[in-house]
Amino acid sequence: MLQTRVIPPAEGAYQYPLLIKRLLMSGSRYEKTREIVYRDQLRYSYPTLIERVARLANVLTAAGVKAGDTVAVMDWDSHRYLECMFAIPMIGAVIHTINVRLSPEQILYTMNHAEDRFVLVNSEFVGLYQAIAGHLTTVEQTLLLTDLPEKTADLPNLMGEYEQLLAAASPEYAFEDFDENSVATTFYTTGTTGNPKGVYFTHRQLVLHTMGVSTIMGSIDSVRLLGTSDVYMPITPMFHVHAWGLPYVATMLGLKQVYPGRYDPEYLVELWRKEKVSFSHCVPTILQMLLNAKAAQGTDFGGWKIVIGGSALTRALYEAAKAKGIQLTAAYGMSETGPLVSCAHLNDELMAGTEDERTTYRIKAGVPGPLVEAAIVDADGNFLPADGESQGELVLRAPWLTEGYFKEPQKGSELWAGGWLHTGDVATLDSMGVIDIRDRIKDVIKTGGEWISSLDLEDLISRHAAVREVAVVGIADPQWGERPFALLVLREGYVLGAKELKEHLKPFVEQGHLSKWAIPSQIALVTEIPKTSVGKLDKKRIRVDITEWQANNSTFLSTL
Repeated sequence: MLQTRVIPPAEGAYQYPLLIKRLLMSGSRYEKTREIVYRDQLRYSYPTLIERVARLANVLTAAGVKAGDTVAVMDWDSHRYLECMFAIPMIGAVIHTINVRLSPEQILYTMNHAEDRFVLVNSEFVGLYQAIAGHLTTVEQTLLLTDLPEKTADLPNLMGEYEQLLAAASPEYAFEDFDENSVATTFYTTGTTGNPKGVYFTHRQLVLHTMGVSTIMGSIDSVRLLGTSDVYMPITPMFHVHAWGLPYVATMLGLKQVYPGRYDPEYLVELWRKEKVSFSHCVPTILQMLLNAKAAQGTDFGGWKIVIGGSALTRALYEAAKAKGIQLTAAYGMSETGPLVSCAHLNDELMAGTEDERTTYRIKAGVPGPLVEAAIVDADGNFLPADGESQGELVLRAPWLTEGYFKEPQKGSELWAGGWLHTGDVATLDSMGVIDIRDRIKDVIKTGGEWISSLDLEDLISRHAAVREVAVVGIADPQWGERPFALLVLREGYVLGAKELKEHLKPFVEQGHLSKWAIPSQIALVTEIPKTSVGKLDKKRIRVDITEWQANNSTFLSTL
């Protein structure tokens, strides 16, 4: 290691730990009257937020929560969730944000694996909790969260109802300093096989991620997505990577924040209109639901900036949102990366180009943010050139990436093979530093000796006027190894078959955008495409469904 000059600090110099409490205390210095809004039920100012966080800390401490304990939360996006995201780690405990869309068996596994001691349960999930309670091994007490007049529920070891307990607690709490490398949050990410894996982040990582995101979204001129005058409404569940870390950013900057509870497209449009929301983030499927909502018809969403992540942003969706006044910007990350590592950026050269060129780069994964290193490697771990053509696995380094999986050191070592975090995504890097995600490694289709990107194919298919939603997977083929298979949800009043789809794709083949082998020979017209618990296309489930349909000779398959 390089021998450098290190000067010890002066006697009495304060060693400033990067703790989540610093983010909370920063927000009220800008606009104390800015509001935290929960649906049409509650709104309060930043000084009240700080007071409520202190009250919750007192409630949890009185209940026996100690530093290092894990406290789980089962709730929709709410002011309560925001308060938990601060109070729990600020007393040195770990918040486990439970993915309520997992199966009961998976939820049970994650709670036992995380060793949850206390659980905050929304009244909507009481039945779910009751079904697994007898198999929980570490939980000691529960706390009820509810919007209903009824302030009790049949929960085992119930310590009380959230608002009643907060009202009786002291509004002051002396939050101590501690090691910034202490674990603050944990949640579970599901893969294609095996049990969910526990991802965790420290205070230091979350503070640095917050600073990185605020820089990426607030200081880069071609993006300029988020500033102190914006009104923020998450449309990404708070159980999924802390709603991409944006609640921490919004709180640090003192933004007005709007929490919608359970997602309902019609109500989201109403909240957008009533609260004058200007910044949100979501996955493509949620945005599509918003655009299709009755309340969205005839509505001009001018001024609404939305960051799209989780899945590829297609040109068709970008154009559809633009026509409604929405400015979309693609970003990239994953559960293990905090999540944000890159965001679409247009440099001077691109800004001087055509609108079509600008759109092409607005829908790419973008340029790595400050403090983020990105590279492309081949199957042997050799670095590939940043020429925009060489495809390999995207690997990353940044100060906020998870350092492993909870209680699974072997999987953590695989994640960090060679000292870089392996994303599992096939990508290119170009000379401008732009990341272009071509596919998940497991989703790339190999047909006739050629590699086909399911994401590219989905993008081109989605440009057909009849297509509302599309998913493409590779299916086994005795002659070609694999062939692409497309699931389509059509817009009302349209018809489309495999032959018509081929005619739509032929020009892209002639222009060199697509291999002729990439044209699907089979499609299925469906009313809904399977999604994961966080709204991504569930390609594992899709492959199983297609196999069953083919075995049963389903009539909604269309073949060339």
